[in-house]
Amino acid sequence: MAAMTSSARPLLNRRLAEFGTTIFAEMSALAVKTGAINLGQGFPDTDGPEQVREAAVRALREGHGNQYPPGPGIPELRTAIAAHQQRRYGMEFDPDREVLVTAGATEAIAASLLALVEPGDEVIAFEPYYDSYAASIALAGGTRVPVTLRPTTDGDASFRLDLDELRDAITPRTRLLLINTPHNPTGTVLSRAELTAIAELAVERDLLVVTDEVYEHLTYGDAEHIPLATLPGMRERTVTIGSAGKTFSFTGWKVGWITSTPELVTAVRSAKQFLTYVSAGPFQYAVAEALALPDTYFSDFRATMTAKRELLATGLEDAGFTVFRPQGTYFITTDIRPLGFDDGFAFCRALPERCGVVAVPNAVFYDDRTAGAPFVRFAFCKQDEVLSEATARLAKVGNR
Repeated sequence: MAAMTSSARPLLNRRLAEFGTTIFAEMSALAVKTGAINLGQGFPDTDGPEQVREAAVRALREGHGNQYPPGPGIPELRTAIAAHQQRRYGMEFDPDREVLVTAGATEAIAASLLALVEPGDEVIAFEPYYDSYAASIALAGGTRVPVTLRPTTDGDASFRLDLDELRDAITPRTRLLLINTPHNPTGTVLSRAELTAIAELAVERDLLVVTDEVYEHLTYGDAEHIPLATLPGMRERTVTIGSAGKTFSFTGWKVGWITSTPELVTAVRSAKQFLTYVSAGPFQYAVAEALALPDTYFSDFRATMTAKRELLATGLEDAGFTVFRPQGTYFITTDIRPLGFDDGFAFCRALPERCGVVAVPNAVFYDDRTAGAPFVRFAFCKQDEVLSEATARLAKVGNR
């Protein structure tokens, strides 16, 4: 049989060679194989509002979006996104020139980096970071520069940003800051003081900023989500990313968006048009209706998720984990060292057999795997009975 190539060069582009199969695919397959409760991947196990689902059905039946929708997104959704930004944050965006609909936030991140980053540009991202960040930076030919959020135990256990470390990471080659708040996987919500310092650095060093704000409606207690683009000097240099999946519990629809200046939106659209071009036609109509839901939907959603957070956090504490109660998102990061373990990969791979629960090792979100080794992430966007059963099973985690 003839060789596939005339050289020994690997088939996979070298920019992607380090990534392989995502940890989410691996752990979800392990959950299926063992019948374990999957608290690894962040998807709800119930659908969102019935009226939103029915809006998608109505769009399908009435022929709205069954063919290619407009490249920037349907006008109804772009108008709804602009209205949402004005209503929630007082930000004005032109639906025709400053809003772009994408195939989820993942495409929005990829298209933004492909559009704005040249080979050799440095991109600073807060470590641990969502795994698509590293892959998207690599696809753009950029160099990722991690700035690590570090655990603290004074007061409530949490992960915080060292602003001096961020300042020191910026070089003449730095092109862009990739910010995620509320932050996955740590649950950190950047404070106004932290965001103000980031904004001042971006203006001082003339940097572009891409902000992933998909968990904007999932903050807890006194934590407040503040869009970076609302701060002085940031409107003209920030690409803000949002998504319907996390807010409305329809993650399979893959409807995301960006809001920014006409110039930045045009740049991102130039890359996006050669990725999916368009997507999710009928679902765009449904998300337009979802964004117009009354404020009570968002407050009730937050209250429901707050109760789930407490249910799982208490169960994890009772099982012996150190728990970093998140200020936002629907993930809880834990430290496994009090249980006598220090390798999150080995712990998560053994956990389904040990007690019938799947989690994700945070080390996959770090360049410095050692820094992330003892941390493990659990998702609480599940039904209460599932979380209760999971916590009962996790009570056995220390029994070797």
